[in-house]
Amino acid sequence: MAEREALRAALGKALKEREPLSKYTSARIGGPAEFLTIAGNASELAEQVRAAWHFGIRATILGGGSNVLVSDSGVRGLVVINRAKGVEFQETDNAVLVWVESGVNLGALARQCLQRGYAGFEWATTVPGTVGGAVYGNAGAHGGDLAGNLVMAEILHHDGTVREWSNEELGFGYRTSALKGHKGGYAPVVLGVELALKRGNSAELQATAEGFASHRKRTQPPGASIGSMFKNPGGNYAGRLIDMAGLKGKRIGNAEISTMHANFFVNLGECRASDVLSLIHLAHEAVQTRFGVDLELEVELVGEWGGQC
Repeated sequence: MAEREALRAALGKALKEREPLSKYTSARIGGPAEFLTIAGNASELAEQVRAAWHFGIRATILGGGSNVLVSDSGVRGLVVINRAKGVEFQETDNAVLVWVESGVNLGALARQCLQRGYAGFEWATTVPGTVGGAVYGNAGAHGGDLAGNLVMAEILHHDGTVREWSNEELGFGYRTSALKGHKGGYAPVVLGVELALKRGNSAELQATAEGFASHRKRTQPPGASIGSMFKNPGGNYAGRLIDMAGLKGKRIGNAEISTMHANFFVNLGECRASDVLSLIHLAHEAVQTRFGVDLELEVELVGEWGGQC
């Protein structure tokens, strides 16, 4: 098609075709991207997304590839791998502000903060994924979340403009934001964020972070995992309910509900997304039938699923 040829001409050698997305997801699952580029900074991210939109082609952004399940059929349009990793710290009399591009790894950023003696972001030391994904889903752990740090986000809109969204405008909730209301490949794209921190004691912060890391090692499975599959329902835990439904260790193909934590589904090797989806349906139905709880996915389903969802 003419639009595809125009995109090839616009992005040139930076454009890959039929690239397996299993190389770019934490669970090592996913079919091919129709087109794929890698953005090294926020300007490249905006440029590549604008190019796709200009030619009427959907754009899908992947950061660390966690908390997403990419279909076996892959993703149509352009997939942009976000490697925008600029970080700038600024101290004022009353606070510490940090400007972060959206491809920055959350754990890496948290460690930088610890080393500088900046407090308020230690909750993120063990959280996978990137800042952009954390804004989209209001990532959190250990009683903290991104909403508690974010001052504003710089957002690319479908008309090509870049605007600042405040914390209030982003409408944060439990593992969600206003950005999740925009579906499809023309959704607003997070380019960067400003976060507010405070001064702290580096040794104390490091001790807290080590405690978080130890807890994660004890409670979450190693290896290729998507992340927490379902949101915790009010007053309960998704993993506990799935375990009580007798599904811990359940396998379909090479997908397994972890024997360590039942809200983590792991890839035992060359796992298919369709097998994970079958486990999702099985767990959802079992918990609803036995406990009357309608579990809501935390993981985002990405790509071409046909009638499977």
